[in-house]
Amino acid sequence: MTDRTALVTALAYHRAWTGHDFELAMTYVAPDIVVDAPAGRLEGAQAFRAFMGPFERMLTASELVAAFGDEETAVLMYRTETVVVPDAPGAEHLTIHNGLITRMRIVFDRLPFEAARKA
Repeated sequence: MTDRTALVTALAYHRAWTGHDFELAMTYVAPDIVVDAPAGRLEGAQAFRAFMGPFERMLTASELVAAFGDEETAVLMYRTETVVVPDAPGAEHLTIHNGLITRMRIVFDRLPFEAARKA
């Protein structure tokens, strides 16, 4: 049987931010997290908070599509609805050590958000 510690942490983080408890979500984030997102690399929890906080605040709904993980990594795929975009699929690849997310690669389609900004 495989230890799925990373998946448990990743799901707890995901439930927190999609449930609008961003402070709880941040308790799963390492102070020195490194995040690769479509907009570029972010380093540190404060940079991550500045990036993810505004998105969490405009979230209106979320549906987890798939989740996989092992001892150190997890992959989550989900779709979100926001006040500006009705369908925004995304995915995260997370590396977790000692119950904290130390690396994250976020993949999402920026085009719907850019179209909404132009409208």
